[in-house]
Amino acid sequence: MSRRRISRNAAAGIGEERIAILTKLSEEALAAGRDDLARRYVSLARSIGMKTKTGMPEGFEYCKRCMAPLVPGVSCMVRLTGGKVVTTCGLCGGLRRRPYLKEKRK
Repeated sequence: MSRRRISRNAAAGIGEERIAILTKLSEEALAAGRDDLARRYVSLARSIGMKTKTGMPEGFEYCKRCMAPLVPGVSCMVRLTGGKVVTTCGLCGGLRRRPYLKEKRK
């Protein structure tokens, strides 16, 4: 007997739900001091997102270098310099630079 296939939209919906749960769990684990567990949750959420072609939730940031969730004051340092927001990971030292003025973007 053949297996019943699930549609791409249904898989994306399930993926978004699971990613939301994992990102919440990663922030809780980081607050509890379990950064290894937080990294594992983020890597699982990323792999689910790649499999179902869905993105991370709006407003959730993580370090692209070590997969740790970036929570200002807990696991990262945020600075404003020269029209950019510079986020430094407190665990690996990775940098993330983004412009903060939309007028300068163009």
